[in-house]
Amino acid sequence: MALPAALQNLTLPVIGSPMFIASGPALVAAQCKAGIVGSFPALNARPAELLDTWLTDLKQELADYQAANPGARVGPIAVNQIVHQSNDRLEHDVAMCVKHQVPIIISSLRAPPKEMLDAIHSYGGIVLHDVVSIRHAEKALEAGVDGLILVAAGAGGHAGPLSPFALVGEVRKFFKGPIALSGSIATGDAILAAQAMGADFAYIGSRWLATKESNVTDEYRDAIVESAAADIVYTNLFTGVHGNYLKKSIVNAGLDPDALPESDKSKMSFGSGSAKAWRDIWGAGQGVGMMDDVPTVAEMVARLKQEYDAARARLAL
Repeated sequence: MALPAALQNLTLPVIGSPMFIASGPALVAAQCKAGIVGSFPALNARPAELLDTWLTDLKQELADYQAANPGARVGPIAVNQIVHQSNDRLEHDVAMCVKHQVPIIISSLRAPPKEMLDAIHSYGGIVLHDVVSIRHAEKALEAGVDGLILVAAGAGGHAGPLSPFALVGEVRKFFKGPIALSGSIATGDAILAAQAMGADFAYIGSRWLATKESNVTDEYRDAIVESAAADIVYTNLFTGVHGNYLKKSIVNAGLDPDALPESDKSKMSFGSGSAKAWRDIWGAGQGVGMMDDVPTVAEMVARLKQEYDAARARLAL
């Protein structure tokens, strides 16, 4: 099955995942200029009116870059939409994406409604939905999404409990369309491994936290570089959805990472007035042990490409 046009001609089969706070215009622009998909959560643009500005400026910056570098591969922009009843911005944010004809929408938590899908499809946009289980994947496909993002065990932020081998293998039994895989992917070797098991793309988040363009504090960056898989805590305390977080930030908040209570899932809240846990509690995946420095995005993509090509050569592919 041919990939949608928006996902063709990338430097690497990589989608930069949208990260709360960290994914701002500087990071997204750098990812796109490096030839991969650059994304950000719509809710990062606060107040809501800022989303229009971000999209206007990003499109202009990338157009100018393409004009100055006619042979360069420039990746598309993707915007993440939280489909949840508490997100009072959803209608506004989708309308802004339709206005700017954002080529890729990443939907989360719940399958997008028909009117949202119709609006995005009206200009040729596609919707990728992130899922952590087979049931969620089936429901998203029934709703009419164009592709799936499989968030497997070890992914940063909201992550599922399933092995990527199990999740990709079972989904491929009934879906032949675009699949991106998330979960501790931090090297070019891992990108190739994701493809080898049946995914089309690697969905990478935490690796971009430790880049110069990420919109995080130096303390957060340092914690990423200093941490290993053993420093990641899996809990639903902070948002009501299970996710992976840096132990150091939990300790800094005065909590015991080994004795965290369960959260009440019914109190999940996403929207313009929500207090965001990740401002002080830092999301990160189990792949942090592979991150030892803070390069630019361009340097990181070049490194991933070198590792990816070397892995292909090593396996004589």
